[in-house]
Amino acid sequence: MSLLPRTMVGRTVLVLLAGLLVSHVVGFALYAGDRWTAVAAAAERRMADTVAVAFRELEETPAADRPDLARSLSRPLLRLTWSADAAVAAPESGWRARSVGRVLGERLDGLAPDSIRVAHRPAEAGDWEGRPGRWGRGDGRGRGMGPGRHWRHHEPAWRRGLVVAASLRLGDGSWLNVTAPSVPFRPPWASPFFASMIVTTIAVMLLSVWAVRRATAPLGLFARAAERLGLDVNAPPLAEEGPREVRRAARAFNDMQKRLRAFVKDRTQMLAAISHDLRTPITRLRLRAEFIEDEEQRARMLADLEQMEAMIAATLAFAGDEAAAEARKPFDLAVLLNDLCEDAAEAGQAVEYRGPARVTVSGRPIALRRAFANLIDNAVKYAGGGRVTVGETDPAVIVAVEDDGPGIPPDELERAFDPFYRVEPSRSRETGGVGLGLAVVRSIVRGHGGDVRLENRSEGGMRATVTLPRA
Repeated sequence: MSLLPRTMVGRTVLVLLAGLLVSHVVGFALYAGDRWTAVAAAAERRMADTVAVAFRELEETPAADRPDLARSLSRPLLRLTWSADAAVAAPESGWRARSVGRVLGERLDGLAPDSIRVAHRPAEAGDWEGRPGRWGRGDGRGRGMGPGRHWRHHEPAWRRGLVVAASLRLGDGSWLNVTAPSVPFRPPWASPFFASMIVTTIAVMLLSVWAVRRATAPLGLFARAAERLGLDVNAPPLAEEGPREVRRAARAFNDMQKRLRAFVKDRTQMLAAISHDLRTPITRLRLRAEFIEDEEQRARMLADLEQMEAMIAATLAFAGDEAAAEARKPFDLAVLLNDLCEDAAEAGQAVEYRGPARVTVSGRPIALRRAFANLIDNAVKYAGGGRVTVGETDPAVIVAVEDDGPGIPPDELERAFDPFYRVEPSRSRETGGVGLGLAVVRSIVRGHGGDVRLENRSEGGMRATVTLPRA
């Protein structure tokens, strides 16, 4: 089973949606990466500025006052300590450590590269425990003893997972140690831009569906017009309106319909003229045959002439389709079939109707009466009688005409619908007809948007099944 939508609207919208999603995903990934890089770089610059100030102040401060100064310069997201040994034993080679080290080197121009050690490592408990209070020096006067509320507020940032640790060597060989929470990578959906992207995508989707449905609407009109043309060559033409391409297509369709109508009309007129011209010599031959003294030869000649007249009349009726100009209208098919069965029964033929009392369909009553009459006549001619049954489904009505005759060889079931084709020997010319009955039936039924098929019954006999749409 294909996962692609069946309609052009669905497939076009799917392609648009796929392209839109791919462009959004790529663009948003680039945006998220650049945004995080910019945020990280800004945090590194702020940290480097503070550290540079602290470094210079510590250089100018006596060793005894450096611990208090370092604590006083600390911030909730930046811890500064002074010690004789470096907190970072050796610099790391990771890109984040190199980036922080480069920024610190720029701010502390003149400091030797081996005097800066930076590490990007997992957070440890000592990174946030035992920090000074609000912003004070920890002098015991309510501002520096124990963790203040600002530290508690920023504590989750320290516990997040990674910290940047740096050690900078002072001129006397002691070290300024720096610890700060690493800037986390925020997921894309946490950004306000993500919500705006979703809203934009939905808006573009709705607009695309509306635009594609509007653009493909003429295709539906052409499909329905083609269906009408297949049912009735005299169907009303398409309205030539809309965009230029649609108007051109509608105009071409209407021109095609006019040519088809003219072709059918010319063919019918030609056959009518041929029929008229042939009937005149046939009439003369009939008159001359009356003067033949040999009664047997006269009877044979008159029979041949009658057969020729019947063939001409049947051919003209089949090609001209006398009921083609009949208007379609709703009518009761059950009543029509019941009347045909009753007419056959009154003529002494064993024909029975089995079906509902009411079945309403839309079509040409005279043409369908002729089609079902041909099927019933075939059942009577070749089997002595038959049965007509009617079944209903939601979209269609199914009519079956069955008989108990000899049937048709399986390889000739389809050929039986060919004009002038007669199945031999069971259905020969002596039984009547010129081989146009089933061709007329199929022409009429397909002209109503339905179909007809023949099949041999397992218990013997033939079954002709006609499927007609309700509307």
